[in-house]
Amino acid sequence: MKITTWNVNGLRAVMGKGFRDWAQKDAADVLCLQEIKARPEQLTDDVRELPGYRSFWNPALRPGYSGVASYVRPDGVNVQYGLGIDEFDVEGRVIRLELESDLLLYNIYFPNGQRGHDRVQYKLAFYDTLLQQCMALHAQGKQIIITGDFNTAHQEIDLANPKSNANTSGFLPEERAWIDTYLANGFTDVYRKLYPERIEYTWWTFITRARERNVGWRLDYFLVSDAFVPRVTDVVIQSDVLGSDHCPVSLHFQ
Repeated sequence: MKITTWNVNGLRAVMGKGFRDWAQKDAADVLCLQEIKARPEQLTDDVRELPGYRSFWNPALRPGYSGVASYVRPDGVNVQYGLGIDEFDVEGRVIRLELESDLLLYNIYFPNGQRGHDRVQYKLAFYDTLLQQCMALHAQGKQIIITGDFNTAHQEIDLANPKSNANTSGFLPEERAWIDTYLANGFTDVYRKLYPERIEYTWWTFITRARERNVGWRLDYFLVSDAFVPRVTDVVIQSDVLGSDHCPVSLHFQ
């Protein structure tokens, strides 16, 4: 099975950049999109739907902002939107799918702390709320896959210029510590487990020719329950796929 995640930085924009051809070629069983910046009723059928998939949408209340969508091949999946807390859910950041009776997939667009650190506390509260819910699900015997744009680079290997970004949101100590907390509470960053020394990025700023020079950050992850790790066969960063400031990342599992 294959799950692909991609922060598309505007679904309508990426549709004009070969998205549908790429999606057909990628052929993921589940496609998780973040930062769609659109409501489904704003989109024509040829933009909103992909052949062979069911689609689930959780847009933000604010127009042209945030939002997530999941395209799913399997029939009969159960879906939940949001975390059940209004201050987070108005921003359309979470879709949870039940892929198997004991396997849940979270498609998440984590908050950005902003350049002025205005939203760092909001971001950390989001991390905390999600983890508490996941720990309760683990206690029920559920296995979990969390994917999407985490808006945090965990370690120095995960960004090109760690020293100059030490005070930048996305690499602040308190943000990075939350990734540590997830890993200490039953989750594994499976890309880093498989490739402990590999340097690859999933986001590049549009300015300063950063992508051309590969000056990037790894912000898009698959954190999976420790018990799920033996099922994982690969994690592939599709850095050659253009159309957004992020690139897709795929999880392969049995």
